[in-house]
Amino acid sequence: MFADTTFKPRPNIFYVLEEARRREMAGATVTGGVAGFGKHQHLHTARIFELSSDLPMVLTIIDTAEAIASLLPVVQQMIAGGIVIQDTVKVVHHAPITILQT
Repeated sequence: MFADTTFKPRPNIFYVLEEARRREMAGATVTGGVAGFGKHQHLHTARIFELSSDLPMVLTIIDTAEAIASLLPVVQQMIAGGIVIQDTVKVVHHAPITILQT
């Protein structure tokens, strides 16, 4: 038997992250906020020892315009509330990190 059989759903942003990884996109990062508010001006804050699913989160995905465009329909289907923005960036420096195996 498993010690913990409790099902704990994750915010949909993590499913989008997994889809980006499955598509072998160049990179992605989820950044969690400690406080924020939205359209209805309700303030959401993080408190010590509290995990909240209504805190602001940002998913940044880096890839070609074509790869991003192909992911957008999936994002629009998975994310029911929030804002999606797309911006073109100029990479001025890229130095991949080499991870040493021990």
